[in-house]
Amino acid sequence: MELVFVLDCADPDALADFWAAALGYERGGYDPPYVGLTDPRGRGPRLLLQRVPEPKTVKNRMHPDLRVADMDAELARVTALGATVVRGPFVDDGWPTTVCADPEGNEFCVIVPPGKEQA
Repeated sequence: MELVFVLDCADPDALADFWAAALGYERGGYDPPYVGLTDPRGRGPRLLLQRVPEPKTVKNRMHPDLRVADMDAELARVTALGATVVRGPFVDDGWPTTVCADPEGNEFCVIVPPGKEQA
């Protein structure tokens, strides 16, 4: 079995550039309705961006968490790529967290595991 995540979006070809850079993944070409992203290290799951006709209207039921050591540096990096900060930073049960959105409004979190913060 292979675990693959599919993210619905309006423009997978454009959104693939954001997610490839954010995750450090390699992107494939646009093969309607999909663009595939793969982890070059072979450790992370494949991500497919799928064109759908309907716009995003509510909060995602599932979202990626980017676990990092330096919240400020990661927020600067992903916002430079086109993300927006939706909420935070705040501490969620001991985990410093910021809710962000990709350029199409799909939520993801930037999280620092407890005890992993940069000094």
